[in-house]
Amino acid sequence: MRRISRALPSDPRCKLCDTPFGPPGNVMRFIGFGPSSLNRRICSGCIHALERHPGGAEVELSLLFADVRGSTALAESTGAGEYSRLMARFYDVAAHAVDRRDGIVDKFVGDEVVALFLPGFAGPDHAADAIDAARELLRETGHDTSEPWIPLGAAVHTGVAYVGTVGEDESFDFTALGDSVNTAARLASSAAAGEILVSETAAAAAHLQTEGLDRRTMSLRGREASVGAWTLTLQEAAVY
Repeated sequence: MRRISRALPSDPRCKLCDTPFGPPGNVMRFIGFGPSSLNRRICSGCIHALERHPGGAEVELSLLFADVRGSTALAESTGAGEYSRLMARFYDVAAHAVDRRDGIVDKFVGDEVVALFLPGFAGPDHAADAIDAARELLRETGHDTSEPWIPLGAAVHTGVAYVGTVGEDESFDFTALGDSVNTAARLASSAAAGEILVSETAAAAAHLQTEGLDRRTMSLRGREASVGAWTLTLQEAAVY
């Protein structure tokens, strides 16, 4: 199926089987291989296959979390309509930054994006790709200027997590679970606007040049062991 799909033109594509979603190759949607409502980066055919054969595995991967800083105040000051347009723009920028590096957008949750960079898709440089996607996300949201159009903080962490199917019927999902996911989420919540917190494991996997970067030892809520992380901004990213 992947060989057939790769022969059809146009991007973006299903992250699992390479079925094209854009014209003219998107004719595959007529036989059940359009973007899934559960995850628009995976086709309905693959989701149905996962439903028939549920399961997953523990794999090392890199995770990118990014969320809006001060979203409550932002929503109050802009109004519902303008806030929804800002979030739609944020989602679009995030999806493109992740897609360009063969990551998978796991979910958009309110003011947050969660992306998985799996070695089977992103390749061995998945940690570097996740950091690069975070940098692009900050740049495209205006953090290389004094006035970003939406304030974001981000985090990248590399570790082992369960990746596969969870739940059944209406609650079925393809996602990642485990301590590494929770760690990435907690790091992201600690990042200030314009910051990327890169865990020590992600920095090592990405061969990040850390000279001149601020190192933090962080006690994360709900986690006994502290986590070491490097603070990366667009100005400091030039050393990477």
